[in-house]
Amino acid sequence: MEYVAGEFDVIVVGAGHAGCEAALAGARMGLRTLIITINMDSIAHMPCNPAIGGPAKGHVVREIDALGGEMGHNTDRTNIQVRMLNTGKGPAVHALRAQADRHLYAASMKQVLENTENLTLRQGLVEKLLIENLTIQGVVLQTGAKYLGKAVIITTGTYLKSRIIIGDVNFSSGPNGMLASNKLSESLVEHGIQLVRFKTGTPPRVNKNTIDFSKMSIQPGDPSFLPFSHALCDYNRPKHDCWLTYTTDRTKEIILSNLNRSPLYSGAIEGTGPRYCPSIEDKIVRFSDKPSHQIFLEPEGENTIEYYVQGFSTSFPEDLQIEMLRSIAGLENVQMIRPGYAIEYDAVIPTQLKATLELKDIDGLYTAGQINGTSGYEEAAGQGIVAGINAVLKIQGKEPLILERSDAYIGVMIDDLVTKGTMDPYRLLTSRAEYRLILRNDNADLRLTEMGYKVGLVKEEAYQRFTRKKALIEQELERLESIKLRPNLETIQQLEALGTAPIVNTTSLRELLRRTEIEYDHILQFAPIEQPLPKEVIEQVVIQTKYEGYIKKQLEQIVKNKKLENRRIPEDIDYMSISGIALEARDKLNKIRPHSVGQAARISGVNPADISILLIYLEQLRRGGSNYHGQS
Repeated sequence: MEYVAGEFDVIVVGAGHAGCEAALAGARMGLRTLIITINMDSIAHMPCNPAIGGPAKGHVVREIDALGGEMGHNTDRTNIQVRMLNTGKGPAVHALRAQADRHLYAASMKQVLENTENLTLRQGLVEKLLIENLTIQGVVLQTGAKYLGKAVIITTGTYLKSRIIIGDVNFSSGPNGMLASNKLSESLVEHGIQLVRFKTGTPPRVNKNTIDFSKMSIQPGDPSFLPFSHALCDYNRPKHDCWLTYTTDRTKEIILSNLNRSPLYSGAIEGTGPRYCPSIEDKIVRFSDKPSHQIFLEPEGENTIEYYVQGFSTSFPEDLQIEMLRSIAGLENVQMIRPGYAIEYDAVIPTQLKATLELKDIDGLYTAGQINGTSGYEEAAGQGIVAGINAVLKIQGKEPLILERSDAYIGVMIDDLVTKGTMDPYRLLTSRAEYRLILRNDNADLRLTEMGYKVGLVKEEAYQRFTRKKALIEQELERLESIKLRPNLETIQQLEALGTAPIVNTTSLRELLRRTEIEYDHILQFAPIEQPLPKEVIEQVVIQTKYEGYIKKQLEQIVKNKKLENRRIPEDIDYMSISGIALEARDKLNKIRPHSVGQAARISGVNPADISILLIYLEQLRRGGSNYHGQS
């Protein structure tokens, strides 16, 4: 029997990484928010590797933090190893990655949710959406409890009709033995929402005490303090090492001789798997010429003997998993604690969404996270905070927050999803961003803090810290530009001592800093500063100076493209009536319903000629006419 159990402004279904960020955004922006989870012990659960960050993903965590989200803080509070990746390359691809304590991460995030004003937690299984006149009204739980809300955000991850597959064994289950959500999929389909079947997987967990680390290469973290959060809070966390080993010829032999027992090749797995995170059997088959593959052994936490076997995702039967593991150097006597598995689940086809992550055809209903076809905790959390912010802004009657591709990696991801869709679980890569020199790990706060503050998510203390940092950067850049060096004997001798060429004309210190071999400390020899600057300020001064020419070119490109991005398209436009546009393009435009001409131009099948005609049509509309159909 159904009964009204409560009324809220925002209801979030699911408390994974997307759900936590969505719910915190709703509550912190002042609205009564409810978050519902299948199991209170699965909040911020990390069923795969308890690691946060990496290329592009680490950028997203910094962006979430700049907008006022929690993932960066929580990682800083609970990490057991942090490394800055790609330091041998330019700053555009520098990426922070942390190994977190899996249990501590979840417990810490749960504590944050429990102590957040305006936020109510509820354990329950959502089975039905309440929708009237294409407008969301609320949700109904398995128990009959009915919660009414002005906006609903679905963040169910991989739980929709999820099925675990281990060899020839398969059963209905969520990750790590959690309950599956079977009926919510039916409710989505009932309301016209199109779903697709995806698959992901996870490696075995093994007993630390049965690993021979002497046969592996140590992978230590950085000794210095490297935070995700711009608050720069050093929690002085303990540091633990990871380890590197490799598959062997024996590993390859076991896999190739037993492909008939792999659900991936027998046809037992129907869902499409992640392109950029293949199983070990898939890697062996696809890259059969490679003599070996990297395998990382990573701790799951401080107070557990479980180690995660990174790079060894598999759905082979348990007996073969053990045999494969023991063929690897250092794992000859290993004991498996949890077997690896594949998991199939339903996901929403993301082209049904607006750039706000609201369903185009159902008012007030949002989806975020792996339900939108993405993979990874970071991608999920990035969508969660955007969905949460936009749900609040809609209820408040304010303009939505749409992150453009030039604003954030989160903007790149959402635009990719809603414009192009995805044929397999989507993973963010630095190569997906055409403006990656602008979208750096180091400047996420400079790009997004103003936005987070404007919508009411960034607190005053954080905003004041940001404005002080910004002012110090500008002051130091101006100081270096104002101080000039003359080509006298003393200066030439100093430059020779630094191993750089002498100057011929009067040169500013900022111009000198542009030289590859000149560091900021060298500049201080010519012009000491009274008060030492924070490390993050110096970093910005150096990057903005040394890469000024490249940054300027990208900014010019962004300004040029902004003309199309800022050209908004009315939601009710009838593309089928614009006969000058090719039929395929009209079909695609009608399906995607882009919010701007820039987005329209990125749709596959829409050509430059179609965009030209669309621009003419929009100009006709602006002038008060609508009779242009593209005929000559």
